[in-house]
Formats: sequence, C-alpha cells, structure tokens
Amino acid sequence: MKTGPKYKIARRLGAPIFEKTQTAKYALSLARKEKNFRGRNKPKSEFGLQLLEKQKARFSYGLTEKQFRIYVDKALRSETPVQKLFAFLETRLDNVLYRSGIAKTRAQARQAAGHGHAMVNSRRTTIPSMMLKKGDTVSIRESSSGSALFSEVAERMKTITVPAWLKSDPEKKVVTIEGEPVYTPGEQVFDLGVVIEFYNR
Repeated sequence: MKTGPKYKIARRLGAPIFEKTQTAKYALSLARKEKNFRGRNKPKSEFGLQLLEKQKARFSYGLTEKQFRIYVDKALRSETPVQKLFAFLETRLDNVLYRSGIAKTRAQARQAAGHGHAMVNSRRTTIPSMMLKKGDTVSIRESSSGSALFSEVAERMKTITVPAWLKSDPEKKVVTIEGEPVYTPGEQVFDLGVVIEFYNR
C-alpha cells in the first residue's frame, strides 16, 4: 500500500504511526509544527475523532481501506469485536515478522513475505496477510538468510522486546506463536474500541 509522505500523515493523525516518525527528528519537526499552528485547530466532532482512530489503526498496519474493513466485518461477528480485530491485525505474517525483529519495519516485513523470504512451519509462503495461529513457527528461508536484508536480524532479535504471545529464538532466527494477542486499551497509538464504534454507526 502506498502511503505518501509519512511525516505529513503522522502529523495529520497526531500519532507516530510509522517507524520513521518514532524518532527525535520527527518529535522536533512536530514541536515546530505545533508552535506555528497553535490555536488554529478546531475541535473535532465525535465522527471526526472516530475517523481519526480508524485511520491511525489502518495506517499503523499498512492496510488499505478494503483490507481493514474485511477484518472489521469479521470481528463484528464475534462476541468480543475489539479483541478479535486486534488479533486479526497482530497475527498477520508481516506483523509477526516486524514484532519479532526479523524485519526492521512493517513495510520491509511485507516485502520480505511477498518475495518469499519467509517460512511458516518450514514451508515457503508469499502471502504477507497470512493469519498465524498458536504453534506456528516463522523463520527466514535458508537461501535468503545470507542476504544483506537479513544481516542484522540476530542482533535485532536480541535487543527487541517481543510481545508475550511470541517466543523468539535469535540464534536460530525463529519466532513461535505461543498464544493470542490481548488488546489492552492505552498500549497502542490507536483506540480499537472507538474504531468499532465508528463502524457500528
């Protein structure tokens, strides 16, 4: 998915939703922008606030509106739509590659999966949106592990803090799904409860 200028989008949404906007350089840019536009922003309506949260979530995972809506529709059919939506988003193959440190960014993770560099349960896959479940293992294809794209994977996996539902093995460059992601309000830059309200209008 083409996202356009990331600094501009992140400023518009008011959250550092991209990896490159989670830096001191972006924070400085944001501070300058807020100083110049202080007092000019009008209060958003309830619809506007809900739309904002939806866009934060969608851009965070790099999804198109159509892709995101499919996950929401599936989640709304469950008894716990907020939790289910979070699980759908988090257990995508590209997100697991990113969360585990195998990929540096979600965009890189999506590219790596799409080009067949990732293995799920020792089988090559080219589907970034593949949904993973408890017991699945994700690794780098042996013929790809020596490429420059994955030269820093082991070190990155050692330093990154993986979510509780993942088990990382930096030496083997393997990550295992050990449970289901649990959504905790306030831990993300978006509010999925508000997102569900937006689609339930």
